Amino acid sequence: MPLVAHTNLPTFDRLRQGGYDILTLDRAMSQDIRELHVGLLNMMPDAALTVTEQQYMRLVGNCNQIVQFYIHPFSVPGLTRSPEAAAYIDTYYADFESLREAGLDALIISGANVTQPSLELEPFWTPLREVIEWAADNVTSILCSCLATHALVKQLYQIDRHKLPSKQWGVYSHRVRNRLHPLLQGINTRFDVPHSRWNEVTHDELAAAGLRVLVDSDEAGVHMAVSPDQFRIVYFQGHPEYDYNSLLKEYKRETLRYLSGEIDDSPPYPENYFSARAADLAASHLRQATLAKAHGEPLPEFPEAVFEPHLDNTWGDTGKAIFNNWLGLVYRLTHPDRRLPFMPDIDPHDPLGLRNCPS
Repeated sequence: MPLVAHTNLPTFDRLRQGGYDILTLDRAMSQDIRELHVGLLNMMPDAALTVTEQQYMRLVGNCNQIVQFYIHPFSVPGLTRSPEAAAYIDTYYADFESLREAGLDALIISGANVTQPSLELEPFWTPLREVIEWAADNVTSILCSCLATHALVKQLYQIDRHKLPSKQWGVYSHRVRNRLHPLLQGINTRFDVPHSRWNEVTHDELAAAGLRVLVDSDEAGVHMAVSPDQFRIVYFQGHPEYDYNSLLKEYKRETLRYLSGEIDDSPPYPENYFSARAADLAASHLRQATLAKAHGEPLPEFPEAVFEPHLDNTWGDTGKAIFNNWLGLVYRLTHPDRRLPFMPDIDPHDPLGLRNCPS
């Protein structure tokens, strides 16, 4: 079932223009259909703020549950914002106090850019901790992405993330390590996931704290893990929400940083992402831009549209399926007396179907 446009958030119109079925609030209220209210703590920098909204809202809106989804974006203080982004958040985002009072069924926490050597020194650390502390006791399930995962395992288990020798950047093959877990029902045993991070927490560290690693990669490490109860918190180190061109846009940004002198070295290509043709395009553009810079000429525009036909999305369907499973389990726990038509009968002693799932 679709998302409900319960506010004037512009992303609803963009999704509708992209072919998504977005219900008006009046139409939603006229239907006797179950609701799930999902918070989206969006901590991404200004350039990715609205894109991140769309990515997560698409994943929720693609779910095949017979449910109306109300998405509630909000942010926290301590994040550097332009006046335009701050005004956007003030106009369209909920405030945490209101959401805390009204309640949420589930919470998604995005990644964020960091500027300090440790998370505790980030200006947003204290308000983020407040959200985590409340959600851990009041929300059915929390789903975290990348930096949010590192923040939660730091706060809840005192696990410090580690700086990698180089950026983990690209698309990597992963394997399911627990095929019976209900979050992985109907999921391929091997699938791709994008990563983009300078830090990691390891399989051994998570396991030592009692967390269950569900998906990992020989190249990229842990992608997906869950809290010791196997559902309350879902941790991602990768980015199943990414669009097919998200890594391209990141490569473009890093190339522009290099050409402007902000960084010393030209960026490597995202691993396992550029086709041979895309790599040729990247090399050609960098040569032309370097020559133009040397001669004091305007830099050629980055040919983003020319790249796009040579890029593939090899992770999107799996991301949708995992979100579908996650929200279905949230529904089971929040509406135990209202079974969805495709759900098996719920065992009150094992509502998530974990009895046969190895610990």
